[in-house]
Amino acid sequence: MPAPLLPAPEYRRFRVALLRVACRVVIGGLLRIRLEFPNRLATGPAIYCFNHLNWVDPLVLMAALPVTPHYAMFGPKEADMRRGGRNRLIAWSGFGIPYRPAKTDLRETTRRVTRVLGDGWVILIAGEGRIHRGERELAPLADGPAYFALRAGVPVIPLAINGTSWLAFRRGVRVRVGEPISGDGRATREAVDALTARTADALRAMTSDFADPTPPSRPWRRLTELFNDWPEGARPELGEGDAATPRAGSDAG
Repeated sequence: MPAPLLPAPEYRRFRVALLRVACRVVIGGLLRIRLEFPNRLATGPAIYCFNHLNWVDPLVLMAALPVTPHYAMFGPKEADMRRGGRNRLIAWSGFGIPYRPAKTDLRETTRRVTRVLGDGWVILIAGEGRIHRGERELAPLADGPAYFALRAGVPVIPLAINGTSWLAFRRGVRVRVGEPISGDGRATREAVDALTARTADALRAMTSDFADPTPPSRPWRRLTELFNDWPEGARPELGEGDAATPRAGSDAG
């Protein structure tokens, strides 16, 4: 029997405020986070599609983004969100979007996403669905962000995170906000592919000027890898992996 899904996102004011304060104090104290082009952030419902370098990226976003509007986030790839510290934190905070990685509940997930967007929330999705090694690399984007945006009639706003491939005390981290990208028409295969490609092009352009940092001291290397789940089994060398290979098929995020 599959693990039960979490309930739909619920705005728990005190828990969200506590988490945001903790992120700004702890993550903002360890790293120097800079938010670029905040005027491009959504004032209403939207999909934020971000690149993914490290387990800390969602916490960086919670520290960098303004407190409004309400945010929801797809959880990690595990089917049972009750397992693992990250999953339990997302469940406790109330802003997790439930879904099954095996895509056995795509219709239900789409209904939930559309309802959340209809209520004015912003949904954050790591479009690559995995972490990768290089600051200027980008693994193939899943088509979930574009599909959900087209179904709900909201824009995709790319968020480029740089500086988290290696963590170090007070190392600079940049969160660059891209121009909103709107799709045309219904969520057809062609429209989803086109919006996905435009989003990927924007993320590549926004990360192209950031140099790969040097590895830090051993304690910081351990912190960097603390919760990283490398599909290759270990941190790959720069340029390895599937960053240049298009991803086929539908993916909910």
